[in-house]
Amino acid sequence: MIKIYSRGDINKLCHIIVKKDDIITERTDIISPDNFLQLSTLRLQNGKTFKPHKHIWKKGEEKVIAQESWVVIEGKVNVTYYDDVLHDTPLGNYIIGPGDCSITLYGGHTYKAVGECKVYEFKTGPYKGQKLDKRFLDD
Repeated sequence: MIKIYSRGDINKLCHIIVKKDDIITERTDIISPDNFLQLSTLRLQNGKTFKPHKHIWKKGEEKVIAQESWVVIEGKVNVTYYDDVLHDTPLGNYIIGPGDCSITLYGGHTYKAVGECKVYEFKTGPYKGQKLDKRFLDD
């Protein structure tokens, strides 16, 4: 990973380059949670899954909701989407592979690794913790 700082303020991180070979741990949060763009890298073992959930509206100056995108670098991921309007009704399962991108604007989702895979996960921030960010669909 290459971090590029301002020449005018050596403590101000301006740019980051992440290479797929940098993805070595199950989860690494690349960008601090106080930024508006969030990025984590994921290296997932076969069968690794995430509890179905949906992101919730956050209170603040204006209401905001986390929106999320996964970009598969290596391997495959099974994605299940859930409806936002019809009480979290499943909308279908899809397989995404290298170079494919899943984008969730509204509604729930869950991901399951199919074999070992590497993924970039992008979310809107700032991140204020799981309790203020999402609701699990079986709650």
